[in-house]
Amino acid sequence: MKILVTGGAGFIGSNFILKQIRETQNTLLNFDKLTYAGNLETLSSVENNPRYGFIHGDVADGNKLKEVLKEFQPEAILHFAAESHVDRSIDGPAEFIRTNIQGTFTLLETVREYYDKLEPKSRDKFRLLHVSTDEVYGSLGEQGYFTESTAYAPRSPYSASKAASDHLVRAWHHTYRLPVLITNCSNNYGPYQFPEKLIPLMILNCLSQKPLPVYGKGANIRDWLYVEDHCAALYRVLEKGRIGETYNIGGNTEKTNLEVVRSICRILDRLRPSPELGSYSELITFVQDRPGHDLRYAIDASRIRTELGWEPAESFETGMEKTINWYLENRSWWRNIQERKYQQQRLGMGVS
Repeated sequence: MKILVTGGAGFIGSNFILKQIRETQNTLLNFDKLTYAGNLETLSSVENNPRYGFIHGDVADGNKLKEVLKEFQPEAILHFAAESHVDRSIDGPAEFIRTNIQGTFTLLETVREYYDKLEPKSRDKFRLLHVSTDEVYGSLGEQGYFTESTAYAPRSPYSASKAASDHLVRAWHHTYRLPVLITNCSNNYGPYQFPEKLIPLMILNCLSQKPLPVYGKGANIRDWLYVEDHCAALYRVLEKGRIGETYNIGGNTEKTNLEVVRSICRILDRLRPSPELGSYSELITFVQDRPGHDLRYAIDASRIRTELGWEPAESFETGMEKTINWYLENRSWWRNIQERKYQQQRLGMGVS
């Protein structure tokens, strides 16, 4: 299968490409704008593989997309390309509107033109999988779970932009019969994650013996999903999912932010004890909460489990151990980011 991956130099997209090259015979073309979070170094191990290619491009550039579709002739598209960090969306929402909404619209229109010209057999096989987030559903109380029929109630510029893109994808399916699939996932973690996100930020701050900033009281709850489990689920949806359907993907692991940070400290205390500290947990520092911080997300992933037979292979404990070991063993990867792009500063205070 020939798969076009938008945003393939980002965290989840690059993990998907690496897993596909490693485990399948599919050919993948990575179409990425290379914003601050795009990192081709992640894909250096496959850059010379004949089944992998890269095109520098923006999903909001319809002419570039047309060229790529005409030349590559994909049988499937995985649409990862998005601005994805809530804190950055608070500080500067405009780029989220441009990429996540305008970019998705441009992609849909370009793909529609491409799809309409395909031969009937190729049309039957073609799929566009739009990768989204559980944040579109808003905030849960202490009980209940997000299902595929949960009403949308986004509360940050990021989640609002992703909700809009989801609605566009569904509209293009119902109006133009474009063969689409949508997935909404819980919080991902694992190798190659840009260190602005909670888990890599805490790991790197521990290693630098910097404060571990926990928003509010650390009581906000998220469901955590190891990135390779997510990538396996996406491929299962692409292969076996029903056209027009949405599939929630979760790790069945709810943790408060404070529990996550303490877990990281415990594992690092064992794997890389600090000579100066009794425990890395001494670095935990409670800071002002970010605006509009949703209390709880929790995914009901029963549809993908019962219909497609997917379940996560990693528990939170095994996935976290793998993640921390990866950051310990790949210092050059994250040090390059620290030197060039991000020094673990606080974001999301609403200051442009």
